[in-house]
Amino acid sequence: MESTKTIQLKILNPDHDLVETMQKYAKGMNYVSGVVFRNGKTIAARKLQPMVYSHLRENIGLKSQVSCNIPRQVAGTYKTILELIKIGKSRWQQVTYSPSSMTLSYKRDYTITENSVSITTFSSGRKPYKIQNYAYAKQYFEKPWKFGASKVVMHDDGEYYFHLTVSQEIPDVKITEASTLIGVDVGINYLAVASTTDRKSKFFAGGEIKNLRNTYKKMRARLQSKGTLSAKRVMKRLSGKEKRLMKDVNHCISKKIVEFALENNVSVIGLEDLTGIRDRTQYKVRKKQRYTHSSWAFRQLQTFIEYKAKQAGVLVEYINPEYTSQTCSRCNHISKNNRNGLRFRCRACGFEMNADLNAARNIEHRTRDFRYSVESQGCLSTTHTNEMI
Repeated sequence: MESTKTIQLKILNPDHDLVETMQKYAKGMNYVSGVVFRNGKTIAARKLQPMVYSHLRENIGLKSQVSCNIPRQVAGTYKTILELIKIGKSRWQQVTYSPSSMTLSYKRDYTITENSVSITTFSSGRKPYKIQNYAYAKQYFEKPWKFGASKVVMHDDGEYYFHLTVSQEIPDVKITEASTLIGVDVGINYLAVASTTDRKSKFFAGGEIKNLRNTYKKMRARLQSKGTLSAKRVMKRLSGKEKRLMKDVNHCISKKIVEFALENNVSVIGLEDLTGIRDRTQYKVRKKQRYTHSSWAFRQLQTFIEYKAKQAGVLVEYINPEYTSQTCSRCNHISKNNRNGLRFRCRACGFEMNADLNAARNIEHRTRDFRYSVESQGCLSTTHTNEMI
């Protein structure tokens, strides 16, 4: 299987040529977006490309490869919109692109070294730009890592970064060969709780982060009450700081979870499928807790665990999350009264333990059940995980 990472490298000398190229790119994206929108339904990339290619090349003046990239990207965006429409979360609308991001193909649109990236610009052809590299990133410039389609992105602070995508092939992990698994429950009081097949466990506390985010929430409330332009600017800065904080915390926690898995010879990490978790649970928590619950980066943490596990050769499986917090991990009795805050006490057998650890054990058990189902029934896609539970 392929392991992929994206490394952000700051462009130290962006100039008019780069900005102009990104503006032309956005113009091309918006032209293609208009074609799809007026069609009234999605258009497959292979059909869209011949419809718009000549206009992108002759009227806008884009290079050949960019004129191929744009239809694929726009087609993908409208495909996502269609999927959201099916579940009632969007409507058919024209997408407008800003000149803040541009996708490039390796060798055709860019080449890169540890200190510079050469980008094909609109006016000056291939042009080198200095990049700020970092010690941690230099490993990705060596084999077995390979460069792929990457992006130039203007961040909120106005600085330009090169989002370099790298990948490498790693040995496939088969769930049927796994002997030790781990279940990971993600939450708010504890950012994560992990439990292995042989009942080794580890808690990753989130109390300090929770308190800090509550401080941010109070600061936002005070600024919102002022309603001035300066207050709005401060709120925007606070939002960026909070997101960076959560991202950094999730990176650290996911790294420790994968390390814990490797220390215990774990082959498979089980996680809950949290698709649509905000919609399903927003009215099941107290009103004053809804902001904390809905804005918590559960899925981001899982994504970080997944790609770090993949790099370490550990498989990740997603299981049905239904009743994992209400089920007794000893006798399987299900009741919403089993859980009371951080404590779990089974109404049937009297079993007691930390509620998040109990949930982690249930996740590990469901992942193990799936492993046995795959072994007994043969090849089974992970998309069937929820159907097996």
